[in-house]
Amino acid sequence: MSVSRLPEHEQRVLDEVERALRRDRRLDRRLRTFRPSRRPDPARLLTYRPRALTVLLLLAVSVTLMVTGIVTAEPGVIWAFAGAWPVTLFAVFRLMCRWTEG
Repeated sequence: MSVSRLPEHEQRVLDEVERALRRDRRLDRRLRTFRPSRRPDPARLLTYRPRALTVLLLLAVSVTLMVTGIVTAEPGVIWAFAGAWPVTLFAVFRLMCRWTEG
């Protein structure tokens, strides 16, 4: 990568893009008021709408981990199941809510 200046036509294009971005008031306001959150937003979690394929995949992974954990009694597999199962239940619950809403 060179450290030299851009060619004249590329510099003109870049200047035009910068001018257009400076004129966008909505973007300017969003950039000035943007504050990244350190905590996850719980309201965003409540709007999660899983697809049926995602839920089926989570169910398959959870059942596989459960059976593997029962057969092998490996602590790592059991902990993986303990982590995956609540996520699966939440996804199933949200999918059922989506299917039953008006």
